[in-house]
Amino acid sequence: MSAVTYREALREGMRTALANDERVFLMGEDVGQYGGCFAVSLGLLEEFGAERVRDTPLSESAFVGAGIGAAIAGQRPIVEIMTANFSLLALDQILNNAATLSHMSGGQFNVPLVIRMTTGAGRQLAAQHSHSLEAWYAHIPGLRVVTPATVADAAGMLLTALEDPDPVLIFEHAGLFTLPGELPDGPTPVDLDTAMLMRAGGDVTVVTHGAGVHTCLEAAESLADTADLEVIDLRTLRPLDEVTVLESVGRTGRLVVVEEAWRSGGIGAELAARVAEHAFWDLDAPVERVATAEVPIPYAKHLETAALPSVEDVIEAVRRVTR
Repeated sequence: MSAVTYREALREGMRTALANDERVFLMGEDVGQYGGCFAVSLGLLEEFGAERVRDTPLSESAFVGAGIGAAIAGQRPIVEIMTANFSLLALDQILNNAATLSHMSGGQFNVPLVIRMTTGAGRQLAAQHSHSLEAWYAHIPGLRVVTPATVADAAGMLLTALEDPDPVLIFEHAGLFTLPGELPDGPTPVDLDTAMLMRAGGDVTVVTHGAGVHTCLEAAESLADTADLEVIDLRTLRPLDEVTVLESVGRTGRLVVVEEAWRSGGIGAELAARVAEHAFWDLDAPVERVATAEVPIPYAKHLETAALPSVEDVIEAVRRVTR
């Protein structure tokens, strides 16, 4: 085991993929000579060369489209988009091409494309660079949407994603880049179909993903003397592992969903609906949702902090369902 950060684990996942499969290459804005906007790909250009680590023009639509073409032609491209906000400039390529080509060709063409992008707020980068849009992409059939929350998942999810015949979007929360953890020497693929139980408990089911996992674990520790929280990391937002959530709600009778994204039309709303459909009679209290304030993410630090879900917000939600 090696002690690494989340950022280093992402890099190690890419290094392993590039070393093990000559079809794999990385492309995106500033991924080569600059080492990545968030230093995730630092050193990979020197190690693998310009054919395998490619700097692109500032045109998300163009280089995502190039990645789709390369995937159809048999390559295994990793396309990096700087932030989730900028992915909207390639939404036509992602939705109307990558997600639909297999279906529209009757399965004749697969698009084994991996798109990595940074998500999340907390860095005072204002509304153009800080939004969490995972739920938008989780709405689209034909895509797999994953959100690594741990060092092990940061490395392993990429390796599993590269084995998928269909496009996979990986949302990497910028607030986790310095998160420390341990990574097995020689990272291996991880399960993308099953949510992970991060903390067992009997009183309240708390479901989250990405950076929210650490917020919820901190809240669970703060409430340990008064409420026993079960914390679940969804890991994959499409397809959702509703079985793990329903089984947990069946044990606890209470559900709190936490997401760093807007409340309306979010993952929390989807989970609340599924629990109402399939586990209504297991609930002892209404489902609580903790989410980002419905405003563009502010630049000012105190306003940005106020807009985002906090440990205190999770604690208050738990108290409401346990009254």
